[in-house]
Amino acid sequence: MIHSLFLINNFGDIFLEKHWKSVINRSVCDYFFEAKEKALDPENVPPVLQTPHHYLITIYRGKIYFLSVIQSEVPPLFVIEFLHRVADTFQDYFGETSENVIKDNLVTVYELLEDMLDNGFPLATESNVLKEMIKPPTILRSVVNTLIGSSNVGDVLPTGQLSNIPWRRTGVKYTNNEAYFDVIEEIDAILDKSGSTVFADIQGVIEACVRLSGMPDLTLSFMNPRLLDDVSFHPCVRFKRWESEQVLSFIPPDGNFTLMTYHVNSQNLVAIPVYVKQNINFFDTGNCGRLDITIGPKQTMGKTIEGLVVTIHMPKSVLSTNLTSTQGNYTYDLTTKILVWDIGKLNPQKLPNLRGTLSMQAGCPKPDENPSLNIDLKIQQLAISGVKVSRLDMFGEKYKPFKGVKYVTKAGKFQVRT
Repeated sequence: MIHSLFLINNFGDIFLEKHWKSVINRSVCDYFFEAKEKALDPENVPPVLQTPHHYLITIYRGKIYFLSVIQSEVPPLFVIEFLHRVADTFQDYFGETSENVIKDNLVTVYELLEDMLDNGFPLATESNVLKEMIKPPTILRSVVNTLIGSSNVGDVLPTGQLSNIPWRRTGVKYTNNEAYFDVIEEIDAILDKSGSTVFADIQGVIEACVRLSGMPDLTLSFMNPRLLDDVSFHPCVRFKRWESEQVLSFIPPDGNFTLMTYHVNSQNLVAIPVYVKQNINFFDTGNCGRLDITIGPKQTMGKTIEGLVVTIHMPKSVLSTNLTSTQGNYTYDLTTKILVWDIGKLNPQKLPNLRGTLSMQAGCPKPDENPSLNIDLKIQQLAISGVKVSRLDMFGEKYKPFKGVKYVTKAGKFQVRT
């Protein structure tokens, strides 16, 4: 199974390594560095690389590459899912997944990795179970450990490890029982110059925060479950119930967890929430170009578009920009040739516009094609696919914890070709 794990920053420095069997030399990462040099973006590094003696499986989270080394052939998605669990655990324990935070908590990080993997095979990956074995770091706990020489490792085995429900600890009690569900959908779309949709895809995830006493048994129903395709569930979900009735039946873990992920069938029409009017031209003479971009809302169901960011990878010959923005701020990085226009909340009464001139390097030929626009956005309380949760039923102890469902739409790789 998983032989070793390396954590690598954006600069290509290995700042942490963990080996569960024999030590593998860092030189195995050279194959990854070669692939990283060829990739245009950090996210575009191939997740699976084959070397003469190993397989390298990688994810990119928080500007960190989680690179695992595999000696025998295994299902890649199995390893990728475990790496995401590791990143999620760091996020839950330390508040963020960054190089500095990991370096500041090296002892806890190694303790977590030791318990999450046993001889290369996943053992305990649920956050609420890990917290019984390894206490999250706090300032007070660090001071006490320093004074009395103790550690964050618990003395007893988690209660969930001894039951047939290993993802939930026993004896959970809350004064206020509550459950929250967030339906988060991400649009990946490509639009041509005229604004027509070339490709559109929706990936969804249901994040849950369940804080219930006892051992609750929940069922969650959808108004339109036929929209959901290519579903993937948390181990707590009873799959046979879903196959027969299209209902999620489960005993939830305690705390935060991902209940399910899904894909919306591409046969359904994806409503693009914004439109873009753009004009980017590079002239053969004068070593200059012009840029004019306007963005407006479309099919947002009366919701506000937030967190609107436009990213443009400029040709290497662009030296500087002289632009004026009616809303938000823009930055141009001369080293990476990336123009970022941070708009923020979209005001439909006064549409944001960015226009001006581009200075080109003398003697360079006109670019063969214009750059694409990558757009990120967020829309609260809207599921763009139309997926809706109809009801949540609870069995077992009597309480009324259901607090409602929050819907969020985001643009993942929303690309406009110019």
